[in-house]
Amino acid sequence: MGDVGALLRRVAWNLNQRRDISSWLAKWFPKTPAKSVVALKTPIKLELVAGKTYRWCVCGRSKKQPFCDGSHFFQRTGLSPLKFKVQETRMVALCTCKATQKPPYCDGTHRSERVQQAEVGSPL
Repeated sequence: MGDVGALLRRVAWNLNQRRDISSWLAKWFPKTPAKSVVALKTPIKLELVAGKTYRWCVCGRSKKQPFCDGSHFFQRTGLSPLKFKVQETRMVALCTCKATQKPPYCDGTHRSERVQQAEVGSPL
């Protein structure tokens, strides 16, 4: 009978450990991601180099706009940057309002009344 008690204690301990791990994971990786926030109300124009991989900020919280600086992770947004590579060196306008329908490129959405009336740093 002592073996059964030890087995039950071990099973209960293992279940408790899994719950602790899952709650820790939920804290850092929420199931429902935060909304992106408006970083700026105008796009950033720059030259992208052919073959180089870029990480575009999706959350809007990066201090290195339009690129990711890891803020999404430390602020526990549940969002991840958009990784992309360009085929040829060219000038582009990258979105910073985070409302574009063609991420990471600007599609003019920043001109909308919805974006222009929003506060920088607030979600749309």
